[in-house]
Amino acid sequence: MTLVQKLLLTLCPALLCAAEPNPRLQELLKQYPEADTNHDGVLTFEEAQVYSKVIRRAKKAPAPPPGDEGSPRPAETTKKPAPAFANVSYGPHERNKLDLWLAKSDRPTPLVVYIHGGGFVNGSKDGASANMIKACLDHGVSFMAINYRFRPTAPIQDILRDCARSIQFVRWKAREYNLDPKRIASYGGSAGAGTSLWLAFHPDLADPKSADPVRRESSRLAAAGAINTQATYNIRRWPEFLGKGNTEWERPGELAAFYGAKSDEELTRSQAVLDDVDMLGLISSDDPPVFMFSAQPDGDVANRGHYLHHPNHARTVKKACDAAGVEATVWFAMSEPRLKGNHEIPLQEFLFKHLGVK
Repeated sequence: MTLVQKLLLTLCPALLCAAEPNPRLQELLKQYPEADTNHDGVLTFEEAQVYSKVIRRAKKAPAPPPGDEGSPRPAETTKKPAPAFANVSYGPHERNKLDLWLAKSDRPTPLVVYIHGGGFVNGSKDGASANMIKACLDHGVSFMAINYRFRPTAPIQDILRDCARSIQFVRWKAREYNLDPKRIASYGGSAGAGTSLWLAFHPDLADPKSADPVRRESSRLAAAGAINTQATYNIRRWPEFLGKGNTEWERPGELAAFYGAKSDEELTRSQAVLDDVDMLGLISSDDPPVFMFSAQPDGDVANRGHYLHHPNHARTVKKACDAAGVEATVWFAMSEPRLKGNHEIPLQEFLFKHLGVK
């Protein structure tokens, strides 16, 4: 029985529009962890639909060479250790919380930061990979996972600054946590991927004159990893590389609400906001190296999930980075250059390399 058949048997149409994660879908996630393409720990019906198409294509296609099976979401091979510090507040909002795992070292350690996905409306720091945490700790690298505000509690430009503040916070606490403030990298899937790119490309948010000591610290990264990313959060630019607009965003007022504007007309007058979240427009030659991986198929946009994670997002970022002289590594599961095996392994190697970890 296919994944779609199981879904049709287990889900009634009313559940497909539910805002909360569906428990039956989450049971299927246990059987098909690779279906969670944005790596937020929550399987949506759209992700299940896309994955079912991937399965059907794979059955029709010739068998891949050994070691070239694409890049499913890695199965956890270790138990997640308890963090040294849990639910630490890095800002004033109740969701401004972080978990921190500290590597044992006599010297200040580098830090990898996990930013969860979920479309800026769900997800949790609890989705951090136990495999990644263990790999970091085994190599003398500390690890942090963060939560941030959701829409519509905050507009996208403020949510991104929540994540920047978490970086500034641990820099402020670097001596207490035995961290090297010059060696901090971040990664994530979907919303966490785009956020990591925004942190990599945005000018430093440090404000030396701020009364808040956290805000005086740098928000810059040494490297960033992005799994199934978006190219820019100026969504009006997406048709440039995806070929068409998304009717989901064309509902009256919805696009404007993403930025906290009351109308499309107000948003049009807010070009500074659009520019501030436009990763493509922020890329400059002094930015850190980035790693991108896309698990989605090419071709015409099939649905909202495909629109959000189409491989052209990563391609467009790569093109802009090349033009600016920024190092950008990009891999795909279903097109060239195709990544062989578990994408977490080259992601780890990339982050460790640019954090100066052997």
